Amino acid sequence: MKRVVFPVALVGALFLTAGFTGISSFIKPAGMKLRFWKPEPQLPQEAENIYQFTVKDLYGKEVSLADYKGKVLLIVNTASRCGLTPQLKGLESLYETYKDRGLVVLGFPSNDFAGQEPLEGEAIAEFCTKNYGVTFPVFDKVKVKGQDACPLYQFLADIERNGKVDTKPGWNFHKYLIDREGRVQDYFASQTSPESEKVRKAIEALL
Repeated sequence: MKRVVFPVALVGALFLTAGFTGISSFIKPAGMKLRFWKPEPQLPQEAENIYQFTVKDLYGKEVSLADYKGKVLLIVNTASRCGLTPQLKGLESLYETYKDRGLVVLGFPSNDFAGQEPLEGEAIAEFCTKNYGVTFPVFDKVKVKGQDACPLYQFLADIERNGKVDTKPGWNFHKYLIDREGRVQDYFASQTSPESEKVRKAIEALL
């Protein structure tokens, strides 16, 4: 039996003659879109936790998040002039329902989205308490997106560090769920009500 040998020189000539555009049509059928491979994020062997971070309260006092060891946490970026601001009432209701079982809601005011948090310091505390009866901890204003995001929020959106979530806040009232070991477990988009069944079930699973 004779072996058929396709000359290497001929293969090279075909590719060189075709050019870049020609090669694309040569190697893919008409109408098929080229898809480029995107590497998966490298997950850490052991995810970091939030206890390494220090934040400031509304009066400028530094607070270590290690103070919340053993608690289930819901971390939320808040704003006082947003259409979603009434979620503060739902967050307070959630906190009242589960705080005796170990849930703490942590509010982080941010002016990152359409300038919807113009208040500062004690004025934020007064607004939250007077209008929505907030008793859960609310901290000083922070940036939650972009290169200037505070260290905590950089961590919360970096799957290569937290091991679970690669989503940064797209608007006010984005929610991150943290387990009793300080590790990120889930997130909920801004429009998701704090009192929704989805949020409650996820919290109850960690309590």
